[in-house]
Amino acid sequence: MRKNTICLWFDKDAEEAARFYAATFPESQVTAIQRAPSDYPSGKAGDVLTVEFTVAGIPCLGLNGGPAFRQTEAFSFQIATEDQEETDRYWHAITGSGGKESACGWCKDRWGVSWQITPRVLIEALAAGGEEAKRAFEAMMTMGKIDVAAIEVARRG
Repeated sequence: MRKNTICLWFDKDAEEAARFYAATFPESQVTAIQRAPSDYPSGKAGDVLTVEFTVAGIPCLGLNGGPAFRQTEAFSFQIATEDQEETDRYWHAITGSGGKESACGWCKDRWGVSWQITPRVLIEALAAGGEEAKRAFEAMMTMGKIDVAAIEVARRG
């Protein structure tokens, strides 16, 4: 067992979410499924209790804890992309499977987990600072899914 693992609370769909992430992102897989050894307040013996998985190399645990808690934007996965094709692929995988679009490269999957699909060109522009960062930031603020070409134009001024 790892010393530190991100735990994501799901109502009852941790396995479905983990399998979706494993199919969508590289360096992702479902590694273990634990089932409840007996009945409990929100489930029965044999129900999936926890799912161990990785998302882009990050170890996670999905807990089927019931409806008491929901995902919020206070936690998100940030996926750095190389180009518009990769940005589009992840964006459409997440939003096209029951998720929702948001602003500035953010979206939510159908389980309410937030994702930042962030092209490296935007990360680099913001890290550059000064006027280049300001132009890229202002362009980003007008976008849902990030438009790589528009960020590149903004960087150049």
